[in-house]
Amino acid sequence: MAEPGSVVELIRRKRDGGELTASEIDWLIEAYTRDDAPDYQMAAFLMAVVWRGLSDDETLALTLAMARSGAQLRLRERFGRVADKHSTGGVGDKMTLVIAPVVATCGLPVAKMAGRGLGHTGGTIDKLESIPGMRTELSAAEFVALVERHGMALAAQSGELAPADGKLYALRDVTATVESIPLIAASAMSKKLAVGSSDLLLDVKVGRGAFMRTEDDARKLAELMVHIGRDAGIRTTATLTAMEQPLGAAVGNALEVKEAAATLRGQGRADVMRLCLHESALLLRSAGLVGTLAEGEARARAVIESGAALEKLAEVVAAQGGDAAAIHDWKLLPQARVIRVTKAPRAGWVASWAADEVGAVAMALGAGRARKGDAIAPEVGLWLLAMAGERIEHGEPLAEIYARSEDEAERAERRLLAALTWSDAPVAASPLTLGEIV
Repeated sequence: MAEPGSVVELIRRKRDGGELTASEIDWLIEAYTRDDAPDYQMAAFLMAVVWRGLSDDETLALTLAMARSGAQLRLRERFGRVADKHSTGGVGDKMTLVIAPVVATCGLPVAKMAGRGLGHTGGTIDKLESIPGMRTELSAAEFVALVERHGMALAAQSGELAPADGKLYALRDVTATVESIPLIAASAMSKKLAVGSSDLLLDVKVGRGAFMRTEDDARKLAELMVHIGRDAGIRTTATLTAMEQPLGAAVGNALEVKEAAATLRGQGRADVMRLCLHESALLLRSAGLVGTLAEGEARARAVIESGAALEKLAEVVAAQGGDAAAIHDWKLLPQARVIRVTKAPRAGWVASWAADEVGAVAMALGAGRARKGDAIAPEVGLWLLAMAGERIEHGEPLAEIYARSEDEAERAERRLLAALTWSDAPVAASPLTLGEIV
């Protein structure tokens, strides 16, 4: 193991392309967590990693070291089967709000710690906190108790888990060291390992609205995270999903809760429903509750059609202090002061909505944040009324803009129309699922 004071040697070796041992990485993370290694040295180490990369063994060692830096829940030892899901983030991604209650209702407990949004991609916790009274800041004991009593918990990422990752993430954000597949994988997986689920589904987004812009990079990240999860004893599956355009109609926190609830009523968009059923089936098959994906999709569809999955979401919202009635009566969710209906300026087929631009419009309305800690407006956002592959006539409603003022709505409309590509001929919508690592 490296000796105290030898951080410089580890930086030098990584800068020169050398490989560190697991014990050296353990020592470095322990030293940084205790504040024995200063930010300026760790920043230099992170930049060396960006330049030189990490081997699979180094990435696993880094992940394990960060997971061990705080509390470890070891939920699979307590519950046997317990699921978790992680998305790398996307515009309009409200999938967790559908998949978690579906899977839990099918008999697979879900222990989900999620994050808040930053930039043009939304965060699951922001969506949940748009429900009046909903409490997501839970202690580890409260989190475990919810899983035990209700089969599901939806909580903000706890500072008790993987605190080293919290420090490193903040440092990466201000030192241009975010763009590293090993660092991204270690950051995401350290928290998952600290939770200690039995089954994990990774939804890796790819496209212009995602952090991974190319399918090749997305696959590399997915394969690396699956490798880490399986080495740690978690049954891990990854799916690559498209993020060239928003996922579903709603972009914005309360609006996405509304769309998730509509999907759980069986009233959501068909493409979103298909993806929810597929990803639910992947988790059910991973845990051994079904033998095939077709069987898993049938079970997931059944709990939606019966209304049981919607009631599970309402049950857990109530258990976490939220107004469960808002899941049934959307007027109880935060309401925008201004709703502007944008009409189609021409006839034609919608070829695509640029996901990153749509996300930026929602962010400018107040649905997202530019810096951690920024306040957001839960009621604002966008509802797209025509999606890729659909025909619309001149003057028909194209989108709804939910804003705090007429001026904000007018500015959003100009930007939103610029994010739309038209076609004079029919176009086929691209598939949402691009591949899987199982």
